[in-house]
Amino acid sequence: MIAILDYGAGNLTSVRLAFERIGANAIIVDNADDARAADRIVFPGVGSARSGVDGLAQRGFHTLLKDAAARRTPVLAICLGMQMLFASSEEDDGVQCLDIIPGSVKLFHFPASQRVKVPHMGWNTVALPQQHPLLAGIGQHEAFYFVHSYYAKPDSPEHTLGISDYADFSFCAITGRGSVFGTQFHPERSGDAGLRILQNFTTWDTTSCC
Repeated sequence: MIAILDYGAGNLTSVRLAFERIGANAIIVDNADDARAADRIVFPGVGSARSGVDGLAQRGFHTLLKDAAARRTPVLAICLGMQMLFASSEEDDGVQCLDIIPGSVKLFHFPASQRVKVPHMGWNTVALPQQHPLLAGIGQHEAFYFVHSYYAKPDSPEHTLGISDYADFSFCAITGRGSVFGTQFHPERSGDAGLRILQNFTTWDTTSCC
């Protein structure tokens, strides 16, 4: 079973329907006990870091996700979910996050003269500096759908699995450590390439990876 975490900050239905399209059994759960019975965990997210962290704590998902990483349970984190994998975020005057992957989350900042719109919204290509089982069948510079104002900055290059560019600024679009894999983009809204990542997740054997 694949558990999609409902902590009040996720685009849950679109994620569930994407798994349904590839024939996978994914259910939405709103408590840690139900999620612990799952073989795989999906950690989606939209909204702000503060409300997201609070929602995790209220439902016991904060401990669940840390335990899942320690047990090597496959975890797929999406958008805000990916950002909360890191130690901290600049959003909401500074938020302490899960600290599963060393690093921090920063606000996009561009000089006014560049007239760059934030949030970064729309389709953008992703370069893949490393191989990973969830990226099997994904070509270099495939396009995925992004909506975000903040970006993750891993402390170690080994935790950057995908890189994208916005207004000539490179940022981490995919991260991973052990059994935890995160995308800044929304695979459930990214056509065939996004569905391929979800399909790879359903069969990912974390005992032989990373």
